[in-house]
Amino acid sequence: MKTLFKIFLGLLLIGIGYLSFIYFVHYSEGVRAGKLVKFSNKGVMFKTWEGEISQGVSDAQTFVFSVEDDEEQAIKDLNRLQGKFVKLYYFERYKTLFWLGDTKYFITKVEE
Repeated sequence: MKTLFKIFLGLLLIGIGYLSFIYFVHYSEGVRAGKLVKFSNKGVMFKTWEGEISQGVSDAQTFVFSVEDDEEQAIKDLNRLQGKFVKLYYFERYKTLFWLGDTKYFITKVEE
């Protein structure tokens, strides 16, 4: 019974470490600019803020992003700037976390 508990505890610690790494360690960060095409709050069980900017004339040059709920100023700015040219500051995670957003790119600041 003690061995089973130790195995469970080890797997639990590995899982917590893995999720912590994905959440707190950023793969990259940068700035993207383009026309804000879409921004919406979507989902059934987990509502997430998702958006898209166009960086050129074709649909192939789009940047799809997510915004965490605690980034209230970025959400307000994105809702206000629909259809305008924006500059987005973002960071990229290693993997997606379904309860935070559909993408690996998360917006931290928005400029017009």
